[in-house]
Amino acid sequence: MKSAPDSSTCAEKLKMLADTTRLAVLESLMDKPRHVSELVDLLGVEQSLLSHHLALLREAGLVDALRDGKAVLYQLAPGVAASTAGKAIDIGCCQLSFPTSKKTSKPR
Repeated sequence: MKSAPDSSTCAEKLKMLADTTRLAVLESLMDKPRHVSELVDLLGVEQSLLSHHLALLREAGLVDALRDGKAVLYQLAPGVAASTAGKAIDIGCCQLSFPTSKKTSKPR
């Protein structure tokens, strides 16, 4: 039986997601794994800034990076599941829902 995450682990994950760019990255990875260049185009952020956010998400265990030739492919980490009910992800301690009427766009 899988044990529930403690409140400090949950708080750390939620702090990590208190950024519009990181939330947009997770939302965009719900559909499918994506290369860095695709995320740059989709989110409209500089590659260096995106790399910083991706590194933080990897350290938090929210995304995985896979080498794909010379490129890097990012996907939701195994512990982060896309919900089958609507546009939401389960990060282990809670579920985050995204608006379904809005497309992933450039963070403000």
